[in-house]
Amino acid sequence: MAPEHGIAFIPGIHAGPSDFELSGQLYAAVLQREDGVCAASVAALFRCALASPHACFCADTECATLADTAETPWASLFADARRRGSVLPKSDTSDGRHWLAMPLVFGEEALGFIGVGGRTAAYDTEALRRFANFASLLAGLLKSRRSEERRLVALTRSEASVRQQTQMLAQIRDSLITLDREGFITSWNRGAESLFGYTAEEIVGQHILVLYAEDDDDAFNHCFEHGSHSMTVRRRKKSGELFWASVSWSLARDEQGKPVGLIGYIVDISAQLAASETLHLHARIFEQNNDAIVVTDAHWRIVSVNRAFTRLTGWSADEISGRHALRLVERSGARQRHGIAHPLQNGEVWRGSLPVRRKTGAAFPARASISLVDAQPATGTRHGCIVFSDDSERQKAAREIERLAFCDAVTGLPNRSQLPSLLRQALAGATRSGQRSALLFVDLDRFKNINDSFGHRAADALLREIGCRISATLAPQDIVARLGSDEFVVVLPRLAGPDHREQVRDTAHRLLASIAVPASVGAHEVMLSASIGISVFPDDGTDGESLLKKADTAMYRAKRARSGSCVFYTHDMEDDAFAQLRLESDLRRALERDELSLHFQPQISLTNGRVTAAEALLRWQRPGIGMVSPAQFIPIAEETGLIVRMGEWMIDAVCRQIAAWRDASLPVVRVAVNLSAREFVPELPAKILDALARYALPPSALELEITESVLMSNSERTVSIMQALRDAGLRLALDDFGTGYSSLSYLKRLPIDTLKIDRSFVRGIPDDHDDSALARAIVGLAKNLRLSVIAEGVETAEQAAFLRDAGCDDMQGYYFSRPLPAAAFTLILRTGQPPASA
Repeated sequence: MAPEHGIAFIPGIHAGPSDFELSGQLYAAVLQREDGVCAASVAALFRCALASPHACFCADTECATLADTAETPWASLFADARRRGSVLPKSDTSDGRHWLAMPLVFGEEALGFIGVGGRTAAYDTEALRRFANFASLLAGLLKSRRSEERRLVALTRSEASVRQQTQMLAQIRDSLITLDREGFITSWNRGAESLFGYTAEEIVGQHILVLYAEDDDDAFNHCFEHGSHSMTVRRRKKSGELFWASVSWSLARDEQGKPVGLIGYIVDISAQLAASETLHLHARIFEQNNDAIVVTDAHWRIVSVNRAFTRLTGWSADEISGRHALRLVERSGARQRHGIAHPLQNGEVWRGSLPVRRKTGAAFPARASISLVDAQPATGTRHGCIVFSDDSERQKAAREIERLAFCDAVTGLPNRSQLPSLLRQALAGATRSGQRSALLFVDLDRFKNINDSFGHRAADALLREIGCRISATLAPQDIVARLGSDEFVVVLPRLAGPDHREQVRDTAHRLLASIAVPASVGAHEVMLSASIGISVFPDDGTDGESLLKKADTAMYRAKRARSGSCVFYTHDMEDDAFAQLRLESDLRRALERDELSLHFQPQISLTNGRVTAAEALLRWQRPGIGMVSPAQFIPIAEETGLIVRMGEWMIDAVCRQIAAWRDASLPVVRVAVNLSAREFVPELPAKILDALARYALPPSALELEITESVLMSNSERTVSIMQALRDAGLRLALDDFGTGYSSLSYLKRLPIDTLKIDRSFVRGIPDDHDDSALARAIVGLAKNLRLSVIAEGVETAEQAAFLRDAGCDDMQGYYFSRPLPAAAFTLILRTGQPPASA
C-alpha cells in the first residue's frame, strides 16, 4: 500500500504534464523497476493526473491492510468500489470533499486498488474519464508485469530441470546421442565424447553419417516404422579408427506424440568380438542391456525411474516411487553404504558393484554409479542419481569369452591363442626324449574364392569338414590348430628314427590327399587343394615362434611351386623371402620407370593358316637383372593390388599399338588381353571404352580373356559386368576352361564368344587318352553352345593335327610362334603368316 503523504513528484501538479507523459512515467514505475512496482510513484502520478491532494495504490495482496483515517477513507472506498466493479465517485457530506476509487481488474484477475480524492471541487466527466483510462492502463501494466514474473519463474524451473537431466545423462556410462528427424546430432553426452573423441561443440549440428563406417540407413526407416531398432555395426572415431558397436535407437516424441527424432545408445563391443577374431563365428553378439536410472530426493527417496529400471527389477514407477533407495539393494550390499557415502560427500561419483533386488526378491549383480546432482544450485536443492545395469550377462559373457579365447568357434580346434602353449608342451616333451618334432603350416589354396562365391556360412561348414579330415588323418598324440581364415597348423610332437623327414612327408601327403577329396557345397561340388610348409625341431628352430615363421616361409615356396604340394624349410628361403621383398619394391616402380613392355603371340586360324589375332603378354625388363618371368611378378602384382594399375597400362598400351599398326596401313588384327579378378569392378567397361575412344578404335579390336577364378569372386556382379562389355561390342573369351570351379549350368549363362582350352589339357594329346578325351569334349561343348574354340600351348605338329581334326577353330603356341616384341610382330602382320622358323 502506498499512501500519498510526503511524496514529491516531478513534474508536479501545476506543471500540467500531458497524458502521454504521464503514461510513460506510469509505464516506468510499473515495468522498469527491478525491485518491484513503485507504489509511491504510481500514487503520485494519479494525484498529479487528477489534481488531487490524496492518492492511494495497493496491489491485491495488500488491499486487506487498507484502513480509514480522519484524512482518507481508503478502506471503505475500496470495499464500495469492489462491490460496484467500476469507477466509484463519492462525496463526503461532512466536509464536502470528493473521492474516486476503482478496483484494478484485468480479465478475471484482481490486481489491486487505485483511489484519489480529498479535493473540494467535484470531479467532472473529463476527470472521471481520465481516471478510468489511467486505471485501465495501470491494470494492463500490472498484468504484463505479473505475466512476465510468472514466465521468469517458469523459465527458472525449466532451466533447473534441464540441468538436472544433463547431469544425470552425463553419469550414464554408455554413449547417448539424440538426432532430429533429418539425422543431425542434437545432443551428445560424455560417454559419446569418450567413445568417439568428438566434443559436443565439435559434433552437435553435424549429420550422423560422419560416424558411419558402412551403410546402414535402413535403421532410420525401421526405427520410424517400429519405434525402435537395435543392430551391430561398425562406426568411425574422430581419429579414423573403426570399431564394432552395439547401437540401439528409439523414437523420441513430442507432447502430442509426434516423432521428433531419435535417441541412440552406443556401446563399443570391439573387445568382445576380438576374442572370436571374425564376426561370423557367432550367431549373435551377447545381448547389451541399457542402463537403469533412478532419481531420488535429497533423502534418497525415489522420485522417478526409467523403463530399463522396470525391465530389470520388475518394479513399476508407481510401485517404487516414494520408497527408500536402499530397498533396491540386497542386505549384503546395504553394508556398503558407508563406503558409498564418503566419495559422495566429497562431490565425487561412486562406482562399483551392488547386488540389486528384483520385485520377486531375487538379486542380481549390477554395475552401478551413484552421484548427487544439483538440481537448483541457487536454492541448494539436490537429487540422488543411481545408474546401474545387469552385470549377469557380462559375467556370463566373460566366461564364454575366456572359453572362446582358446577355442576356434568354427572348427572347435585349438586357436591361435592356445597354439603357443601347445607348442611349448610338445617341444619340451621332444627335448626330454631327445626326439625331433615337426610343424606343418597348412594353407588352403584359393579358399577366398569359395568364401566370396558361396558365402560365410557355406565356407564355415567347409572349414569344419576340413578340420575333421585333418584330425582324422593324424595320430592321437598329434596336434592340429586353426590359426584363422584358411590356415591350419599341425604339430607332430615326436619323430623317432633317422627317417623322420619321410615320416613327415608321408603325413603331409596324406593331409593333402584328404583335403583334395571333392566336397559338396549346396548343389555344387568343389575341389580343394592346399600348400604345406614344414619346419623341423630342433634343426630349423628351438621355439614355437621361429618354427611357425619358417614353416610359413616354406608354405609360400610351396604355393609358388604348384597347388597341392609340400615343401621343407631350407635356409636359403630366407634369402628368397628378402628377394621377394626387393622384387615387390622394384615392381612398384616399374610403371614409373617405363620398364614394362608388351609381347604378342600370334593366334592362327586352322581354316586358312593365317594370323587372325594375337594375345598380348606383359613383360618386365628389370634393371640390372634382365627379363623377369611373368610367373614371378604377376602373383605379386595380384597380391599387392598393383595388377589394377598394370592392367590399365596394358589396355592403353595395346590400344596404342593397334592404332600404330592401323596408321601404318597394316592389317588390324584382334588382340586378346587377360583381365585379373581385381580389375573386375563396375567401372571396368567405361575405362576400356575410354581407351578405345582415345585411339579411335572399334570395340572389335579387343578380346578380353577372363579366367574361371574371376567368376568365383562375386559371380552375379561379374556376369553383369561381362554383359556390359559384350553389349558394348567387345569379344569375351573364357581362359583356362576346365581348371576352375564353374559348372556347365553356370557356363551357359555367361555372355562369352570363345572357350580357350588350357595348355594343361593340350600337353598330353594325342598320346594321353584322358587329355585327348577332355579336349574333344571341350570342343564339342563349345560347338553345341555356338562358341568358337582356341587351344593354347600347342607345341607339336601332332597336337595341331589332333585339334584340327577335333574341330578347333584357332591355335597358339610355340609350334607356331613364341611371344614376340611389337617390332617383330609387325613383320608377321605384313605377311599374314607366322615366322618361317616356327
